[in-house]
Amino acid sequence: MQTIEITIDLQEGLHARPASIFVREASRFKSEVFLTANGVTVNGKSIMGILMLALSPGTRVTLEVRGEDEEAAIQKLPSLLNGAES
Repeated sequence: MQTIEITIDLQEGLHARPASIFVREASRFKSEVFLTANGVTVNGKSIMGILMLALSPGTRVTLEVRGEDEEAAIQKLPSLLNGAES
């Protein structure tokens, strides 16, 4: 299991476009991906789950990855939470 804490820096928060890019990239990994914010944990491969978190600027998020390719996933996914393109 790999975890990392990230602060959302996007001016508009994590809205639909960057969330959909994150989900698309997370879904390429075999590992399970979870996001936790404000005591709520969601499946990181679920666009509805991520949008439900309503991640606004300054929100602290924990990214947790579990599985056979977790190391590659934990390297790739954090930057996507702040709007990096895949």
